[in-house]
Amino acid sequence: MENQNIKSDNDIDKKFLTRGCSQAPQLYQDNKNIFVGRCCKLNAHDWLQNVQLPEDHSLFNCVEVRFKNCRKDFFRIHGDMKFTTGDIVAVEATPGHDIGIVSLTGEIVKLQMLKKGVDPYSPQVKRIYRKARLADIEKWVNTVDLENEATLKSRKMAWDLNLDMKINDVEYQGDETKAVFYYTADERVDFRQLIKVLADHFKVRIEMRQIGVRQEAARLGGIGSCGRELCCSSWLSDFTSVSTSKARTQLLPMNPQKLAGQCGKLKCCLNFENDVYLDALKEFPDNSIKLKTEKGEAIHQKSDVFRKIMWYSYLDDQSKMLALTIENVKQILEQNLKGVYPKSLEDHALQQEAKVEEAATQLDEGDIHRFDIKAGKTSKKKRRKNNNSQND
Repeated sequence: MENQNIKSDNDIDKKFLTRGCSQAPQLYQDNKNIFVGRCCKLNAHDWLQNVQLPEDHSLFNCVEVRFKNCRKDFFRIHGDMKFTTGDIVAVEATPGHDIGIVSLTGEIVKLQMLKKGVDPYSPQVKRIYRKARLADIEKWVNTVDLENEATLKSRKMAWDLNLDMKINDVEYQGDETKAVFYYTADERVDFRQLIKVLADHFKVRIEMRQIGVRQEAARLGGIGSCGRELCCSSWLSDFTSVSTSKARTQLLPMNPQKLAGQCGKLKCCLNFENDVYLDALKEFPDNSIKLKTEKGEAIHQKSDVFRKIMWYSYLDDQSKMLALTIENVKQILEQNLKGVYPKSLEDHALQQEAKVEEAATQLDEGDIHRFDIKAGKTSKKKRRKNNNSQND
């Protein structure tokens, strides 16, 4: 029995990590030191913490409160109440109240509100009620313990109703009167019947929120192909669109298995170096123009952007590629405009390289257009033929 209790306590501690707590709140102890900011990618450092304010300057009357995962909000203090970072508080919600943990206080909150586009003096800012009482913390711990079970049961209910959707996460409100279900779906889903079933089973108010596959990957987390934690789950908060044109700009092979992330979409890191490639490619001449020599015409095969090298091959013999600097390519193009043709590209080449055919490997690995069109499944007969040929 003692081992089972220890295991359940560890599970509860892991659940509270998503809310910025290093451990589960204790009922009869001080919980000021359980707040930890390393679990939240939107964590902000209070660099104004040690700055002394003027004597006649009143402390800013709003605080930042953190909830599950990366959800944060700002609340206004009424009266003479004072809060510090790490306090567990009860805040206004619709309906009832919610339980969160204070992540920022003081003048830094005003700067955060301006950064997020929230008016610090708007009357629409919700208020903070009080510090969480013993009954509030006890109910909060119980609701957090219900979330994993609610996620599994809701998935089964959606499956029984034949709904084409995936429920990723469930977040209970602190007073156990409301539950938010986060889901992903490719198309519009009519979940009215599902809401009735969930409300009858869990006896709480149900709210459905749709998120994208990138937000789903950010919530689940994982390790990327680079060997580091996913950017979307560690620090990336603004998701910008990624297109295949950026992969072409960086001269990457159109291989969907290498360009796709764990969410199934193009990797967000394609945006990071795109501007650098665009600036470097401004120095390159037009690669669609053929180079004319006495030996024959040559066409462009590939480029090395940062080494400033362009590879060409003759039309008659495309198995060998010649490396030319962009200065030599520009010089040959200027000579061609004047009607002057050099004897051969070998006189200007830095090195030679044999061309490797990559068409077969790319066809086996997949098609880049699968990001737009769903590929069909292989038939059982083809699978059997392939297995028999391998066995022979």
